[in-house]
Amino acid sequence: MNRQPPLRRPAAEATTVTARERHRTEPFRLSRDGLLFLIFPAMLVLTAMEVLLSGRDLTQLFLVLQAQVQAIEEASRPALLAWVQRGVSLLLLAASLERIVSHFLQRKPVPAPMLTWTFLFYWLTTVASPAVFSGHPGLSHEYLYPLALGLACTLAGQMDRERIFAVTRNALFIFTLAGLALIPIWPTLVLDTSYSQGLLPGVPRFGGLATHPVGMGMLAQTALVILWARPTGNRWTNLACWAIGLAALFLAQSKTAWVCFLLSAICLLAVRRAPDAMHRAGDPRASSFGVGLCLAVIAAVLAVLVAVLVFDLPSVIADFFDTREGAQLASLTGRDRIWVVAMEEWARQPVFGYGLSLWDADFRESIGMPQATHAHNQLLDTLARSGTIGATGLVLYALVLTVMAFRYARATGGLSLALYVNHALLSISEVPLILIDYGSHVMAHFLLIVAVASGAAARIPTRVVPAAPIEPTLRTAPP
Repeated sequence: MNRQPPLRRPAAEATTVTARERHRTEPFRLSRDGLLFLIFPAMLVLTAMEVLLSGRDLTQLFLVLQAQVQAIEEASRPALLAWVQRGVSLLLLAASLERIVSHFLQRKPVPAPMLTWTFLFYWLTTVASPAVFSGHPGLSHEYLYPLALGLACTLAGQMDRERIFAVTRNALFIFTLAGLALIPIWPTLVLDTSYSQGLLPGVPRFGGLATHPVGMGMLAQTALVILWARPTGNRWTNLACWAIGLAALFLAQSKTAWVCFLLSAICLLAVRRAPDAMHRAGDPRASSFGVGLCLAVIAAVLAVLVAVLVFDLPSVIADFFDTREGAQLASLTGRDRIWVVAMEEWARQPVFGYGLSLWDADFRESIGMPQATHAHNQLLDTLARSGTIGATGLVLYALVLTVMAFRYARATGGLSLALYVNHALLSISEVPLILIDYGSHVMAHFLLIVAVASGAAARIPTRVVPAAPIEPTLRTAPP
Protein backbone atom coordinates (compact mmCIF):
# COMPACT_ATOMS: atom_id res chain seq x y z
CA MET A 1 0.00 0.00 0.00
CA ASN A 2 1.41 3.32 -1.00
CA ARG A 3 1.89 5.88 1.77
CA GLN A 4 1.64 9.50 1.05
CA PRO A 5 4.66 11.52 2.09
CA PRO A 6 4.25 13.94 5.04
CA LEU A 7 2.90 17.32 4.16
CA ARG A 8 5.61 19.96 4.02
CA ARG A 9 5.32 23.67 3.72
CA PRO A 10 6.97 24.93 0.55
CA ALA A 11 9.96 27.20 1.05
CA ALA A 12 8.26 30.10 -0.72
CA GLU A 13 5.18 29.73 1.45
CA ALA A 14 7.29 29.60 4.61
CA THR A 15 8.91 32.85 3.58
CA THR A 16 5.49 34.37 3.02
CA VAL A 17 4.29 33.33 6.49
CA THR A 18 7.40 34.78 8.11
CA ALA A 19 6.84 38.07 6.34
CA ARG A 20 3.21 38.03 7.48
CA GLU A 21 4.24 37.46 11.08
CA ARG A 22 6.80 40.26 10.83
CA HIS A 23 4.09 42.54 9.49
CA ARG A 24 1.86 41.78 12.45
CA THR A 25 4.59 42.81 14.93
CA GLU A 26 5.71 45.85 12.94
CA PRO A 27 3.50 48.33 14.87
CA PHE A 28 5.32 47.40 18.06
CA ARG A 29 8.70 48.04 16.40
CA LEU A 30 7.47 51.41 15.17
CA SER A 31 6.37 52.28 18.70
CA ARG A 32 9.74 51.24 20.08
CA ASP A 33 11.69 53.10 17.42
CA GLY A 34 9.96 56.44 17.97
CA LEU A 35 11.89 59.53 18.98
CA LEU A 36 10.34 59.99 22.41
CA PHE A 37 13.41 58.63 24.22
CA LEU A 38 15.61 61.38 22.72
CA ILE A 39 13.75 64.19 24.47
CA PHE A 40 15.16 63.45 27.93
CA PRO A 41 18.88 63.57 27.01
CA ALA A 42 18.12 66.62 24.85
CA MET A 43 16.87 68.42 27.96
CA LEU A 44 20.13 67.66 29.73
CA VAL A 45 22.16 68.94 26.77
CA LEU A 46 20.19 72.20 26.78
CA THR A 47 20.68 72.64 30.54
CA ALA A 48 24.41 71.96 30.29
CA MET A 49 24.85 74.47 27.47
CA GLU A 50 22.92 77.15 29.35
CA VAL A 51 25.20 76.73 32.37
CA LEU A 52 28.40 76.60 30.31
CA LEU A 53 27.53 79.72 28.30
CA SER A 54 26.33 81.64 31.37
CA GLY A 55 29.83 81.77 32.87
CA ARG A 56 28.35 81.73 36.38
CA ASP A 57 30.42 81.87 39.55
CA LEU A 58 29.01 79.70 42.34
CA THR A 59 31.39 81.24 44.87
CA GLN A 60 29.40 84.50 44.74
CA LEU A 61 26.56 85.13 47.12
CA PHE A 62 23.17 83.97 45.94
CA LEU A 63 21.89 87.50 45.38
CA VAL A 64 24.90 88.35 43.23
CA LEU A 65 24.52 85.10 41.32
CA GLN A 66 20.82 85.81 40.79
CA ALA A 67 21.72 89.25 39.41
CA GLN A 68 24.19 87.62 37.01
CA VAL A 69 21.54 85.20 35.77
CA GLN A 70 19.03 88.03 35.36
CA ALA A 71 21.56 90.09 33.38
CA ILE A 72 22.21 87.13 31.09
CA GLU A 73 18.47 86.64 30.56
CA GLU A 74 17.96 90.31 29.73
CA ALA A 75 20.90 90.40 27.32
CA SER A 76 20.73 88.79 23.92
CA ARG A 77 21.19 85.05 24.17
CA PRO A 78 24.09 83.47 22.33
CA ALA A 79 23.12 82.43 18.83
CA LEU A 80 24.30 78.86 19.40
CA LEU A 81 22.16 78.46 22.52
CA ALA A 82 19.14 79.95 20.79
CA TRP A 83 19.42 77.52 17.88
CA VAL A 84 19.94 74.57 20.23
CA GLN A 85 16.82 75.49 22.15
CA ARG A 86 14.84 75.78 18.92
CA GLY A 87 16.11 72.36 17.88
CA VAL A 88 15.14 70.79 21.21
CA SER A 89 11.70 72.39 21.02
CA LEU A 90 11.14 71.07 17.50
CA LEU A 91 12.39 67.63 18.53
CA LEU A 92 9.99 67.63 21.49
CA LEU A 93 7.01 68.56 19.33
CA ALA A 94 7.93 66.16 16.52
CA ALA A 95 8.56 63.19 18.83
CA SER A 96 5.43 63.84 20.89
CA LEU A 97 3.15 64.29 17.89
CA GLU A 98 4.65 61.23 16.18
CA ARG A 99 3.87 59.13 19.24
CA ILE A 100 0.32 60.44 19.60
CA VAL A 101 -0.58 60.17 15.90
CA SER A 102 1.01 56.74 15.38
CA HIS A 103 -0.64 55.39 18.52
CA PHE A 104 -4.14 56.23 17.34
CA LEU A 105 -3.50 55.35 13.68
CA GLN A 106 -2.58 51.86 14.85
CA ARG A 107 -5.80 51.82 16.92
CA LYS A 108 -3.95 50.84 20.03
CA PRO A 109 -5.79 51.27 23.34
CA VAL A 110 -4.82 54.06 25.71
CA PRO A 111 -2.90 52.40 28.58
CA ALA A 112 -4.50 54.50 31.34
CA PRO A 113 -7.39 56.69 30.14
CA MET A 114 -7.85 58.15 33.62
CA LEU A 115 -4.22 59.30 33.66
CA THR A 116 -4.47 60.84 30.18
CA TRP A 117 -7.69 62.73 30.86
CA THR A 118 -6.55 63.85 34.31
CA PHE A 119 -3.27 65.17 32.94
CA LEU A 120 -5.17 67.12 30.28
CA PHE A 121 -7.51 68.51 32.96
CA TYR A 122 -4.50 69.43 35.12
CA TRP A 123 -2.94 71.38 32.24
CA LEU A 124 -6.22 73.16 31.45
CA THR A 125 -6.75 74.26 35.05
CA THR A 126 -3.16 75.21 35.93
CA VAL A 127 -1.91 76.60 32.61
CA ALA A 128 -4.69 77.39 30.16
CA SER A 129 -7.19 78.99 32.56
CA PRO A 130 -4.73 81.35 34.33
CA ALA A 131 -3.16 82.25 30.98
CA VAL A 132 -6.55 83.63 29.91
CA PHE A 133 -8.57 84.52 33.03
CA SER A 134 -6.04 85.32 35.79
CA GLY A 135 -5.20 88.73 37.18
CA HIS A 136 -2.16 88.96 34.88
CA PRO A 137 -3.05 86.92 31.76
CA GLY A 138 -0.54 86.09 29.07
CA LEU A 139 -0.10 83.51 26.34
CA SER A 140 3.12 81.83 25.25
CA HIS A 141 3.99 78.99 22.88
CA GLU A 142 6.15 77.49 25.65
CA TYR A 143 3.00 76.36 27.47
CA LEU A 144 2.25 73.87 24.67
CA TYR A 145 5.48 71.87 25.01
CA PRO A 146 4.67 70.25 28.39
CA LEU A 147 1.16 69.46 27.14
CA ALA A 148 2.43 67.61 24.05
CA LEU A 149 5.15 65.76 25.94
CA GLY A 150 2.86 64.79 28.81
CA LEU A 151 0.16 63.39 26.53
CA ALA A 152 2.78 61.40 24.60
CA CYS A 153 4.18 59.99 27.84
CA THR A 154 0.73 58.81 28.93
CA LEU A 155 0.73 56.53 25.86
CA ALA A 156 4.05 54.84 26.72
CA GLY A 157 4.20 51.05 26.76
CA GLN A 158 6.61 48.55 28.26
CA MET A 159 9.16 48.77 25.44
CA ASP A 160 9.01 52.55 25.59
CA ARG A 161 9.68 52.45 29.31
CA GLU A 162 12.73 50.23 29.01
CA ARG A 163 14.29 52.28 26.25
CA ILE A 164 13.46 55.67 27.77
CA PHE A 165 14.84 54.74 31.17
CA ALA A 166 17.96 53.11 29.75
CA VAL A 167 18.81 56.11 27.57
CA THR A 168 17.95 58.58 30.34
CA ARG A 169 20.08 56.65 32.84
CA ASN A 170 23.11 56.81 30.54
CA ALA A 171 22.53 60.50 29.78
CA LEU A 172 22.24 61.38 33.46
CA PHE A 173 25.54 59.72 34.35
CA ILE A 174 27.33 61.34 31.40
CA PHE A 175 25.86 64.69 32.50
CA THR A 176 27.07 64.11 36.07
CA LEU A 177 30.51 62.91 34.99
CA ALA A 178 30.97 66.00 32.81
CA GLY A 179 30.28 68.20 35.83
CA LEU A 180 32.76 66.29 37.98
CA ALA A 181 35.39 66.48 35.23
CA LEU A 182 35.11 70.30 35.25
CA ILE A 183 36.15 70.56 38.93
CA PRO A 184 39.92 70.88 38.19
CA ILE A 185 39.31 72.83 34.97
CA TRP A 186 36.62 75.36 35.93
CA PRO A 187 35.96 75.00 39.68
CA THR A 188 33.96 78.22 40.12
CA LEU A 189 31.42 77.02 37.56
CA VAL A 190 30.60 73.76 39.31
CA LEU A 191 31.63 74.24 42.97
CA ASP A 192 30.39 76.58 45.68
CA THR A 193 33.35 76.85 48.06
CA SER A 194 31.64 79.51 50.19
CA TYR A 195 28.71 77.30 51.20
CA SER A 196 28.48 77.06 55.01
CA GLN A 197 24.89 75.93 55.71
CA GLY A 198 25.35 72.23 55.00
CA LEU A 199 25.98 69.28 57.26
CA LEU A 200 29.51 68.87 55.86
CA PRO A 201 31.50 71.90 57.05
CA GLY A 202 34.45 72.78 54.87
CA VAL A 203 33.27 70.61 51.95
CA PRO A 204 32.46 72.59 48.76
CA ARG A 205 28.96 72.22 47.40
CA PHE A 206 28.75 70.60 43.98
CA GLY A 207 26.39 72.16 41.45
CA GLY A 208 27.78 70.50 38.33
CA LEU A 209 26.12 71.49 35.09
CA ALA A 210 22.70 71.75 36.73
CA THR A 211 21.04 75.10 37.38
CA HIS A 212 21.48 74.73 41.16
CA PRO A 213 23.18 72.29 43.58
CA VAL A 214 19.72 71.18 44.76
CA GLY A 215 18.86 70.34 41.15
CA MET A 216 22.15 68.47 40.80
CA GLY A 217 21.36 66.43 43.88
CA MET A 218 17.90 65.54 42.58
CA LEU A 219 19.28 64.52 39.19
CA ALA A 220 21.95 62.37 40.87
CA GLN A 221 19.45 60.57 43.08
CA THR A 222 17.10 60.04 40.11
CA ALA A 223 19.98 58.50 38.17
CA LEU A 224 20.79 56.19 41.09
CA VAL A 225 17.16 55.10 41.43
CA ILE A 226 16.99 54.23 37.73
CA LEU A 227 20.34 52.43 37.95
CA TRP A 228 19.10 50.38 40.89
CA ALA A 229 15.92 49.38 39.06
CA ARG A 230 17.54 49.06 35.61
CA PRO A 231 21.27 48.26 36.01
CA THR A 232 23.64 48.23 33.07
CA GLY A 233 24.71 44.99 31.47
CA ASN A 234 28.35 45.31 32.56
CA ARG A 235 29.41 44.88 36.18
CA TRP A 236 32.27 47.38 36.05
CA THR A 237 30.15 49.98 34.30
CA ASN A 238 27.57 49.49 37.01
CA LEU A 239 30.13 50.07 39.76
CA ALA A 240 31.50 53.15 38.00
CA CYS A 241 28.00 54.63 37.70
CA TRP A 242 27.32 54.01 41.39
CA ALA A 243 30.57 55.78 42.28
CA ILE A 244 29.75 58.77 40.05
CA GLY A 245 26.17 59.08 41.30
CA LEU A 246 27.00 58.73 44.99
CA ALA A 247 29.86 61.24 44.70
CA ALA A 248 27.56 63.82 43.10
CA LEU A 249 24.77 63.13 45.60
CA PHE A 250 27.19 63.46 48.51
CA LEU A 251 28.87 66.66 47.28
CA ALA A 252 25.61 68.38 46.27
CA GLN A 253 24.76 68.50 50.00
CA SER A 254 21.05 68.65 49.32
CA LYS A 255 19.19 67.31 52.34
CA THR A 256 16.08 66.94 50.21
CA ALA A 257 17.94 64.78 47.69
CA TRP A 258 19.41 62.63 50.47
CA VAL A 259 16.00 61.98 52.02
CA CYS A 260 14.46 61.33 48.59
CA PHE A 261 17.10 58.74 47.77
CA LEU A 262 16.68 57.05 51.16
CA LEU A 263 12.91 56.80 50.76
CA SER A 264 13.27 55.65 47.15
CA ALA A 265 15.66 52.91 48.26
CA ILE A 266 13.15 51.79 50.88
CA CYS A 267 10.40 51.69 48.23
CA LEU A 268 12.51 49.66 45.83
CA LEU A 269 13.47 47.21 48.57
CA ALA A 270 9.87 46.94 49.73
CA VAL A 271 8.51 46.22 46.27
CA ARG A 272 11.27 43.79 45.32
CA ARG A 273 12.01 42.06 48.64
CA ALA A 274 9.04 42.50 50.96
CA PRO A 275 6.81 39.72 49.50
CA ASP A 276 9.66 37.23 49.66
CA ALA A 277 10.65 38.41 53.13
CA MET A 278 7.12 38.01 54.46
CA HIS A 279 6.92 34.55 52.95
CA ARG A 280 10.22 33.53 54.51
CA ALA A 281 9.26 35.03 57.88
CA GLY A 282 6.14 32.84 57.99
CA ASP A 283 7.88 29.74 56.62
CA PRO A 284 8.82 27.33 59.46
CA ARG A 285 11.60 25.93 57.26
CA ALA A 286 13.29 29.36 57.31
CA SER A 287 12.97 29.98 61.04
CA SER A 288 16.39 31.65 61.25
CA PHE A 289 15.19 34.48 59.01
CA GLY A 290 12.11 35.09 61.16
CA VAL A 291 14.16 35.06 64.35
CA GLY A 292 16.65 37.51 62.87
CA LEU A 293 13.84 39.84 61.77
CA CYS A 294 12.31 39.79 65.26
CA LEU A 295 15.70 40.51 66.86
CA ALA A 296 16.22 43.47 64.51
CA VAL A 297 12.83 44.94 65.50
CA ILE A 298 13.61 44.47 69.19
CA ALA A 299 17.01 46.14 68.75
CA ALA A 300 15.41 49.13 67.02
CA VAL A 301 12.85 49.56 69.81
CA LEU A 302 15.58 49.36 72.46
CA ALA A 303 17.66 51.96 70.61
CA VAL A 304 14.72 54.39 70.64
CA LEU A 305 14.12 53.80 74.35
CA VAL A 306 17.80 54.39 75.19
CA ALA A 307 17.84 57.59 73.13
CA VAL A 308 14.73 58.91 74.93
CA LEU A 309 15.49 57.81 78.50
CA VAL A 310 19.28 57.97 78.71
CA PHE A 311 20.28 60.75 76.29
CA ASP A 312 17.08 62.82 76.78
CA LEU A 313 16.37 62.98 73.04
CA PRO A 314 13.50 65.55 73.29
CA SER A 315 15.80 68.05 75.01
CA VAL A 316 18.52 67.47 72.43
CA ILE A 317 16.04 68.18 69.64
CA ALA A 318 14.76 71.32 71.37
CA ASP A 319 18.32 72.61 71.86
CA PHE A 320 19.06 71.98 68.20
CA PHE A 321 16.13 74.08 67.04
CA ASP A 322 17.39 76.94 69.23
CA THR A 323 20.58 77.09 67.16
CA ARG A 324 21.02 78.94 63.86
CA GLU A 325 20.96 75.71 61.84
CA GLY A 326 17.86 74.54 63.69
CA ALA A 327 16.05 77.80 63.05
CA GLN A 328 16.85 77.55 59.33
CA LEU A 329 15.56 74.00 59.27
CA ALA A 330 12.36 74.94 61.13
CA SER A 331 11.64 77.70 58.63
CA LEU A 332 12.89 75.59 55.70
CA THR A 333 15.72 78.11 55.16
CA GLY A 334 13.40 81.11 55.06
CA ARG A 335 10.80 79.62 52.75
CA ASP A 336 8.03 80.36 55.23
CA ARG A 337 8.24 84.04 54.23
CA ILE A 338 7.74 83.10 50.58
CA TRP A 339 4.73 81.00 51.56
CA VAL A 340 3.16 84.05 53.20
CA VAL A 341 3.56 86.04 49.98
CA ALA A 342 1.99 83.20 47.97
CA MET A 343 -1.02 83.05 50.29
CA GLU A 344 -1.48 86.82 50.05
CA GLU A 345 -1.52 86.65 46.24
CA TRP A 346 -4.07 83.84 46.35
CA ALA A 347 -6.25 85.93 48.68
CA ARG A 348 -6.21 88.78 46.13
CA GLN A 349 -7.11 86.51 43.17
CA PRO A 350 -8.77 83.42 44.72
CA VAL A 351 -10.41 81.93 41.60
CA PHE A 352 -7.85 82.05 38.77
CA GLY A 353 -4.81 83.31 40.67
CA TYR A 354 -2.19 85.93 39.93
CA GLY A 355 -1.11 84.38 36.64
CA LEU A 356 1.74 82.33 35.25
CA SER A 357 4.11 85.31 35.32
CA LEU A 358 4.21 85.19 39.11
CA TRP A 359 7.73 85.16 40.56
CA ASP A 360 9.26 86.81 37.50
CA ALA A 361 12.06 89.40 37.92
CA ASP A 362 9.69 92.36 38.34
CA PHE A 363 7.58 90.61 40.95
CA ARG A 364 10.62 89.45 42.93
CA GLU A 365 11.97 92.99 42.95
CA SER A 366 8.63 94.38 44.15
CA ILE A 367 8.57 92.04 47.18
CA GLY A 368 12.28 92.34 47.88
CA MET A 369 12.98 88.61 47.46
CA PRO A 370 15.25 88.08 44.45
CA GLN A 371 15.76 84.44 45.43
CA ALA A 372 12.03 83.57 45.25
CA THR A 373 11.82 82.02 41.79
CA HIS A 374 8.72 80.06 42.88
CA ALA A 375 6.67 79.50 46.04
CA HIS A 376 8.81 76.55 47.22
CA ASN A 377 5.67 74.47 47.70
CA GLN A 378 3.67 72.85 44.94
CA LEU A 379 0.21 73.48 46.41
CA LEU A 380 0.91 77.08 47.44
CA ASP A 381 2.58 77.86 44.12
CA THR A 382 -0.44 76.50 42.23
CA LEU A 383 -2.86 78.45 44.44
CA ALA A 384 -0.93 81.68 43.87
CA ARG A 385 -0.46 81.20 40.11
CA SER A 386 -3.69 79.44 39.11
CA GLY A 387 -6.07 79.99 42.02
CA THR A 388 -8.62 77.56 43.37
CA ILE A 389 -9.34 76.24 39.87
CA GLY A 390 -5.72 75.19 39.44
CA ALA A 391 -5.51 73.72 42.94
CA THR A 392 -8.53 71.54 42.15
CA GLY A 393 -6.77 70.17 39.08
CA LEU A 394 -3.59 69.60 41.10
CA VAL A 395 -5.36 67.65 43.83
CA LEU A 396 -7.21 65.44 41.33
CA TYR A 397 -4.02 64.82 39.33
CA ALA A 398 -2.06 64.01 42.50
CA LEU A 399 -4.72 61.53 43.64
CA VAL A 400 -4.63 59.69 40.29
CA LEU A 401 -0.81 59.55 40.37
CA THR A 402 -0.92 58.24 43.95
CA VAL A 403 -3.32 55.41 43.20
CA MET A 404 -1.59 54.37 39.97
CA ALA A 405 1.95 54.61 41.37
CA PHE A 406 1.05 52.12 44.11
CA ARG A 407 -1.08 49.95 41.85
CA TYR A 408 1.62 49.44 39.22
CA ALA A 409 4.61 49.35 41.56
CA ARG A 410 5.19 45.62 41.02
CA ALA A 411 4.70 45.87 37.25
CA THR A 412 7.40 48.57 36.99
CA GLY A 413 9.88 46.97 39.37
CA GLY A 414 9.28 49.68 41.96
CA LEU A 415 10.06 52.59 39.60
CA SER A 416 6.60 54.15 39.71
CA LEU A 417 6.50 54.11 43.51
CA ALA A 418 10.08 55.38 43.94
CA LEU A 419 9.55 58.29 41.54
CA TYR A 420 6.20 59.11 43.12
CA VAL A 421 7.70 59.26 46.61
CA ASN A 422 10.36 61.64 45.28
CA HIS A 423 7.71 63.99 43.91
CA ALA A 424 5.56 63.77 47.03
CA LEU A 425 8.49 64.78 49.24
CA LEU A 426 9.86 67.35 46.79
CA SER A 427 6.45 69.04 46.54
CA ILE A 428 6.83 70.23 50.13
CA SER A 429 9.66 72.65 49.28
CA GLU A 430 9.79 72.71 45.44
CA VAL A 431 7.43 72.69 42.44
CA PRO A 432 8.22 69.46 40.54
CA LEU A 433 4.81 69.26 38.82
CA ILE A 434 4.84 72.68 37.15
CA LEU A 435 3.87 72.67 33.46
CA ILE A 436 4.82 76.11 32.15
CA ASP A 437 8.10 75.03 30.54
CA TYR A 438 10.38 72.04 30.05
CA GLY A 439 13.89 71.19 31.15
CA SER A 440 15.93 69.05 33.49
CA HIS A 441 14.06 70.44 36.52
CA VAL A 442 10.80 68.75 35.44
CA MET A 443 12.27 65.73 33.67
CA ALA A 444 11.50 63.37 36.55
CA HIS A 445 7.81 64.34 36.35
CA PHE A 446 7.51 63.00 32.81
CA LEU A 447 9.52 59.91 33.75
CA LEU A 448 6.92 59.25 36.45
CA ILE A 449 4.17 59.50 33.83
CA VAL A 450 6.05 57.02 31.61
CA ALA A 451 6.44 54.58 34.50
CA VAL A 452 2.77 54.73 35.51
CA ALA A 453 1.46 54.51 31.93
CA SER A 454 3.74 51.59 31.06
CA GLY A 455 2.63 49.77 34.19
CA ALA A 456 -0.97 50.13 33.07
CA ALA A 457 -0.04 49.01 29.54
CA ALA A 458 1.40 45.77 30.95
CA ARG A 459 -2.09 44.73 32.01
CA ILE A 460 -3.61 45.22 28.56
CA PRO A 461 -3.74 41.87 26.72
CA THR A 462 -1.91 41.88 23.42
CA ARG A 463 -4.24 41.22 20.52
CA VAL A 464 -2.64 38.79 18.08
CA VAL A 465 -4.08 38.52 14.60
CA PRO A 466 -4.45 34.82 13.74
CA ALA A 467 -2.40 33.66 10.81
CA ALA A 468 -4.16 32.61 7.62
CA PRO A 469 -4.58 28.84 7.38
CA ILE A 470 -2.15 27.05 5.12
CA GLU A 471 -3.75 24.91 2.49
CA PRO A 472 -2.11 21.45 2.31
CA THR A 473 -0.70 20.36 -0.99
CA LEU A 474 -1.63 16.77 -1.83
CA ARG A 475 0.70 14.79 -3.92
CA THR A 476 -0.07 11.51 -5.66
CA ALA A 477 2.34 8.70 -4.93
CA PRO A 478 4.21 7.39 -7.95
CA PRO A 479 2.96 4.05 -9.29
